Amino acid sequence: MPEKAPSTPRLTLATRVTIFRILLAIALGPLLLALPALAGAALIAVLGLTDYLDGYLARARNEVTKLGAALDPIADKLVTASALIAFAANGTLSGIHLYAVFAILLREVLISGLRETAAGSGSMAVSQLAKWKTTFQFIALISLCFGPTPLALGFLWMAAVLTVWTGAGYVIRWWASVS
Repeated sequence: MPEKAPSTPRLTLATRVTIFRILLAIALGPLLLALPALAGAALIAVLGLTDYLDGYLARARNEVTKLGAALDPIADKLVTASALIAFAANGTLSGIHLYAVFAILLREVLISGLRETAAGSGSMAVSQLAKWKTTFQFIALISLCFGPTPLALGFLWMAAVLTVWTGAGYVIRWWASVS
């Protein structure tokens, strides 16, 4: 009897939504530079809703996969990085506000690296505060589509503080897991 070839893991609906979000996130920066503010805000809102949707679908359909769990934070980071770079490029974010951009982007890269080293240990599970951080990042990005208003910059700095705070928590948990 011939041996069966190993089956390729099927892509769940939730993972397909995440992949769609990744593809859209890659195009987000250039789109934000070209689109009117309302269209850019709507695009970021759609990305935020699909972030919620993929997790909901995975849990509701009992289709939580390692691939989906790995791709979801990558999609979030791509959305954030693409939008922040576009806002810095078009001058929406400048001066002291670039420190918030650096804090957010550097934390996201650091935590991605730590997640890679801690894969399978459970020490890098997403905290509830990190989910709030992502929410504040999306609110800040949507607000920034309309310019560097005090409200938008306030949301950016709140997101930056939460980003650094949750990053420190992940570093502490990671350190405890390797010590």
